[in-house]
Amino acid sequence: MRIDLRPLGMAVGMLFAMAIPASADGCGRMTHDGQGYVVCEVSAAQEPALRLWQDGADGQPLRNFSNVRATLGQGESLAFAMNAGMYHADYRPVGLLVIDGVELQPIVTGASNDNFGMLPNGVFCTGGARPFQVIESRAFAEARPDCRLATQSGPMLVIDGDLHPRFLVDSDSRYVRNGVGVSPDGQTAWFAISDRAVTFHEFGRLFRDGLGVRDALYFDGSISRLYAPGVNRADFGRSLGPIIGLVESAG
Repeated sequence: MRIDLRPLGMAVGMLFAMAIPASADGCGRMTHDGQGYVVCEVSAAQEPALRLWQDGADGQPLRNFSNVRATLGQGESLAFAMNAGMYHADYRPVGLLVIDGVELQPIVTGASNDNFGMLPNGVFCTGGARPFQVIESRAFAEARPDCRLATQSGPMLVIDGDLHPRFLVDSDSRYVRNGVGVSPDGQTAWFAISDRAVTFHEFGRLFRDGLGVRDALYFDGSISRLYAPGVNRADFGRSLGPIIGLVESAG
């Protein structure tokens, strides 16, 4: 694993410290097993500034980063944002969506033939018992933990330190992929997107072996987008469903 630029923080997983190269907004570039990624780090202290968007004031899906930025208040700016889960043709989320403690879409626990239903899938939850958690969907449905924000997607990339059992080392399925992983103590979340098309196995290893997480969740592939001005990224393309990002306030 090769890391450039300057260090940002420390990962406590797997008993080693890892510096993530970062810009002022917490995003930076890193290389793992020959593949390039942008990784954005969010600390527990920043959790209240993390936001999850679906609809605008008119009740219609926001669909892109420009529309998200238009919702920000005076003195606020978007540090980074990315798509945050799979969605139907009308841009509504496939699974659980919780924004500011309000459940807008219920959890889905059944298997299906698409990536979302490649069980186990999971839920990214913030602001609950720990700042950040990735929880397997059926366990989440049984426990019903409190979350300020929650989005469901699938498959899980890393499950209690193991890669998803259906990931193949020699898979020929390659896409630009994005997802989120959480430090073992729940104090840090890492949002990552690949620079180029990667397999599920490669992307899972980034989180498990590169970032030292024990639980990570896939957001999507092929439509994956990132807005991160600190690393000169403002991706455009197909419209998006749920979007997650970090908001900074002036002063």
